[in-house]
Amino acid sequence: MSDTPKSGLVVTAHPGDFVWRAGGAIALHAQRGYRMKIVCLSYGERGESQGAWKQPGMTLEACKAGRRAEAEAAAAILGAEIEFFDAGDYPLRLTEAMLDRLIDIYREVRPSFVLTHPLADPYNVDHPEASRFAQEARIIAQAAGHKPGPGGVAYAAPQVFQFEPHQPEQCDFKPNRILNITEVWETKWKAFEQLPAQKHLWEYYHRVALNRGMQGGRNSGRPMTYGEAYQTIFPDAVEVLA
Repeated sequence: MSDTPKSGLVVTAHPGDFVWRAGGAIALHAQRGYRMKIVCLSYGERGESQGAWKQPGMTLEACKAGRRAEAEAAAAILGAEIEFFDAGDYPLRLTEAMLDRLIDIYREVRPSFVLTHPLADPYNVDHPEASRFAQEARIIAQAAGHKPGPGGVAYAAPQVFQFEPHQPEQCDFKPNRILNITEVWETKWKAFEQLPAQKHLWEYYHRVALNRGMQGGRNSGRPMTYGEAYQTIFPDAVEVLA
């Protein structure tokens, strides 16, 4: 049996996304010994930094530096590595070089699962673009003819979990997994506190976690205070149903 730890990959459009939507999953798996890697495609410097732009004299570069520092602090609290692509946001524009780098990350990290945005979001086109990008790289990473080498490509593509969008009803989001994050809720909240540029969202996502915890407890029959909702893209292959 390999001694290599299991791993998870998070592909997010903006810094806040991985905290609000997947911070519990990141912290929970990191706590269990998983290597957790976040690829943050932008700093959220244009459209995801309302608080920062209220500061007198704010510039684009200063905003990017501030959001990077916030995201790094949040990732450290959650127990994850983070890599920034600096693709810009509003709009998010991704390049072939960025795609090539993400493919390399898939092959290096060999994630047991991937967390990213839903494929539909009429309120924020950066989010579906990030999801499409994550899935394109996942597919190409399996291709033996992409950067072929003597060892070949021994990589099985993992399940992709779409995390909950801000307005799920408008994004065709129908969760079929509710993750119990009660034991790491305090860690997730500490990550919230690293994002003062989006403080207006802290209590909103507190309520979301409570709602999903109530639903998760009802569906599982086990106590759950805080939860995160996910929707899988691909069918799971199992030996027994229960």
